[in-house]
Amino acid sequence: MIEEKKLIQLLSKVIDNVSGKDIVTNLMLKNVKVEEQNIQIDIQLPNAKYPAKFELHASISEMISNEFPNANINVHFITQNPQIQEAPRSLPQVKNIIAVASGKGGVGKSTVAVNLALALQQMGARVGLIDADLYGPSIPTMFGLQGQRPKVQNINGKPRIVPIHTHGIALMSIGFIIEPEQAVVLRGPRLSGVIRQFIQECAWPPLDYMVIDLPPGTGDIQLTLVQTAPVTGAIIVTTPQEVAVVDAVKAMNMFLLPTVNVPILGVVENMSWFTPKELPNNKYYLFGEGGGKKIAKLSQSMLLGQIPLVQGIREAGDTGKPAVINQDDTVQNAFKKVAENTLRQLAIRNEMLPPTRIIGTK
Repeated sequence: MIEEKKLIQLLSKVIDNVSGKDIVTNLMLKNVKVEEQNIQIDIQLPNAKYPAKFELHASISEMISNEFPNANINVHFITQNPQIQEAPRSLPQVKNIIAVASGKGGVGKSTVAVNLALALQQMGARVGLIDADLYGPSIPTMFGLQGQRPKVQNINGKPRIVPIHTHGIALMSIGFIIEPEQAVVLRGPRLSGVIRQFIQECAWPPLDYMVIDLPPGTGDIQLTLVQTAPVTGAIIVTTPQEVAVVDAVKAMNMFLLPTVNVPILGVVENMSWFTPKELPNNKYYLFGEGGGKKIAKLSQSMLLGQIPLVQGIREAGDTGKPAVINQDDTVQNAFKKVAENTLRQLAIRNEMLPPTRIIGTK
């Protein structure tokens, strides 16, 4: 027999991560009802979007199930202020926002972001791409769009930047606004303003996936992104060598901070081996082996794919014809595998986890 007194004792061990107190002491437990094996628990929250809601549900269910494995548990959340509405969500027309990040420069992060976006588009998805690397915007060059300028339209009485479209993808980059040789000299607040403008003041069409190419490291732009848009998940790009892995782990840990809490979808290992064009079956591990798998293990995600060091990938980026649409089957298949695994990881993430919250600015 399940006793209410025993249940309350168990629930006093469930900690609310926001207040740091247990739900009994914190007066969040409002009702406990037991009918044979059926348990009804009412928990009061300050508002409907309380950040620890899902963690509380999991902790309560686990605590009771461990003691009463045959119990049917129903946890019901009630709010003090049910009329409070959350501010409008950024990019409501975008289903999934994918951040492509790296710990250091030179690992091919932009190459991965561009070819991932194109591979997703080739699979029939509606895709957008934001070049958030404001100091080193490379998207215009990689698409052969140097000198292009986005238009501004008046939409619902407000001026909106219209992204540039190419190869079926909507693009936005500071490289479309400044001259190619112009140095970007911006402090933190202005950097943040540009990122917010790209997200909130562009006329983005309905999209299945928005890929965001972040700058290396863990600076103002990364923080602004998670404060502005609900990032569905992050992809970490690295090369196999240890010096790249050390920095990539830092980028990974930023997304996993409790205040950020963006799931890691997986890892892309770039420049995994060198394959000469005249010897397509040979692999030379110039940068070592195992770096991508190491980060995937640390992040409890998966190795989404390994991209070989092929001269044609570099040439494609320099000539404005991305590799995934302008290369041999080896390169196309490598990026296609990354895209397929990304979709698989997104499906698991969206099934198992609640939507990512935009973090506070405090």
